[in-house]
Amino acid sequence: MDDPSAPDAQHPTRSGHRIPVDRAVILIGLFVLATVLLLGQVHRTSTTATGTSATTAATTPSTTTPAGATTTTAPHTTTTTAPKVKPSNVPVLVANASGKAGAAASITNELQVAGWNVQAPINATANVSTSSVYYVAGQKVAATAVAATLHLPPSAVLPYTTAAPVSTIGTAEILVVVAPDLATGAGTTATTGN
Repeated sequence: MDDPSAPDAQHPTRSGHRIPVDRAVILIGLFVLATVLLLGQVHRTSTTATGTSATTAATTPSTTTPAGATTTTAPHTTTTTAPKVKPSNVPVLVANASGKAGAAASITNELQVAGWNVQAPINATANVSTSSVYYVAGQKVAATAVAATLHLPPSAVLPYTTAAPVSTIGTAEILVVVAPDLATGAGTTATTGN
């Protein structure tokens, strides 16, 4: 008969404490669940806090089953409202590229009455046939609002590049280039060339 108190060569003794595997799995599972929930809250908060204007329409995905049947899921659309632009916070420069004396000064006055932060008008380095509203990075929404103030189409709003017909825009963040299409509605003023 075997003595239960006698040491057995076939059963090694355990040294130290060992956490059962099932407890470790449960703890890891809880950690993963908590992380997923926390990241979901952080992600949801950061996307709603940005306030950018976006309309996203998902295309309708289709999958074909081996039997030839087609399964279609409905698209979803997400729309957020663009933040209002405060005109007095955005410096606007108007350049005359129309060949009509006083056109830039007239458009500058019109924008100033509408509340825009306008700078002294300048002459462009070349005449152009179509008016444009150029914007620096981050000012597309404001440039679109300037174009709307001047009754220009959204296609007239362009990112600013050195190809714009001015030597410099200085501290301006939006540049309005006045062409004959915009100058025809502008009255002449005593300022020559602008």
